[in-house]
Amino acid sequence: MTPPPPPGPQLLGPLLAQLRLARGWSQLRVAAELCAVSGVLTLSRHEVSRWERQLRLPGEFWLGWLAVVLAVPVDLLAAAATRTRSLGPPPTFGGSRPRAALLALAQRWLADPRAVLLPGTPTPPAGRDADGNYDGGRPVRSGLPDLGPAEPSPTDESSPQEADGGRAGPVRLAELRRLDDLAGGADLAGLGAYRLGWAVRALSGSGPSARRRLLPGLAESAQLAGWLTADAGDATGALDAYRLALRAAATAGDPALAGHVLGSASHLLTGVGDPEGALVLARIAYAGARRSASPGLRALLLHRVALAAALGGRAGAARQALDAACRATDAPEPDREPPWLYWLDGPELAAMTGRTLVALGRPLPAEAPLHAVRRRSPRTSAIYGGWLARGYLQLGEVERACAVAGEALLDAVRAGSPRAAGQLAEVRRLLAGHGDVPAVRRYRALAATAAPYLPRSGPLPGPAGRRAPAGRTARRPPGGATGSNPTG
Repeated sequence: MTPPPPPGPQLLGPLLAQLRLARGWSQLRVAAELCAVSGVLTLSRHEVSRWERQLRLPGEFWLGWLAVVLAVPVDLLAAAATRTRSLGPPPTFGGSRPRAALLALAQRWLADPRAVLLPGTPTPPAGRDADGNYDGGRPVRSGLPDLGPAEPSPTDESSPQEADGGRAGPVRLAELRRLDDLAGGADLAGLGAYRLGWAVRALSGSGPSARRRLLPGLAESAQLAGWLTADAGDATGALDAYRLALRAAATAGDPALAGHVLGSASHLLTGVGDPEGALVLARIAYAGARRSASPGLRALLLHRVALAAALGGRAGAARQALDAACRATDAPEPDREPPWLYWLDGPELAAMTGRTLVALGRPLPAEAPLHAVRRRSPRTSAIYGGWLARGYLQLGEVERACAVAGEALLDAVRAGSPRAAGQLAEVRRLLAGHGDVPAVRRYRALAATAAPYLPRSGPLPGPAGRRAPAGRTARRPPGGATGSNPTG
């Protein structure tokens, strides 16, 4: 007997994969059954694979026959197809190649969370391919680059492993995360890339059992490297790191971490003006991770959905996601959250709500939470200060907006974060229509003075690089302090 489909709205690709796996069928078997009942003998398993990965959507003809073969109501499949179409065009994703590759990989992960996305780590049983079909033991090549042998840890000459925060490179993950509290991406992205390269080399030189233990560490290293690289303003490098992180997390069987990776990538796309791509990633992240996610992670992923929807002009979806985030948790419980969410707490979530409210054109209720979180660190102040200034401009309070934006500008210099500096670009654009206001002229003069000291974005060494950690490309003002927080 086929188990009933999972409750709640579904995307068509994951729903088809779940129904197929519940019957114990391969994609080849589904294609054969469809050919038999429909009389169309040209359908192959590759088409079924495309449907499950949402690279294509079946039309009304095949939806009807899929309902017959999988023994489910056709209305269920039709509703899932409608919801999938609402995410935007699933077949091909425009934009940069790294963006398109990550979006396609995310759809593939959601269609089959048990697929081996990092081939060869470990080798799938009986030669299962990436679509979940068995091919009689065909060898699978490793998807990792050949970076040479792993280097020993500076304090341990044995083969290090990443386990519960153990050392797996020149710096512990926990130490690198704490460094992110003190310095921005312009200072740390090179170190994050170097540590990721070390984790890749360690995995490449390990046997099957060791690889299974090392995979979570690789996934966390890649996620953190992507985060630091994004904070340094290198979107392409960050997307490449996030793609590796998703492959490692999925292969390690950690959907919560995979969802966090996609949530981080969604946040990056919102910051570079791609709310549609960000919304697709955020929705996939929540759909794939919500059953195994902690309360804090569920709330965070819902906030990713809300912000992307608001910036994309989907006010109803944004409000719905915000309401769901509030229901998910009032405040994260530290003992129930994974170590990579150590920075998430109630005030941070409240500030995220305020940011989305500004994006929705509701600045009044956003003022208090955005003010409350700004004094935590320079990067936090710069990022949320930019949103608060935008809210004041929506209210017509130009002088207050300039005062907050001026403080945020100086904090961006202190933070060493090109991402934080980039938050003020929209403020500059909105101030363009108020050039006759004295406060605006003063802000422009301050911006011109601070410009040489702002960190500049640019590409940094990739995961395989061996260069020393990259520094700033802009001068630091005399006596300038640093300090930042991994603001989401």
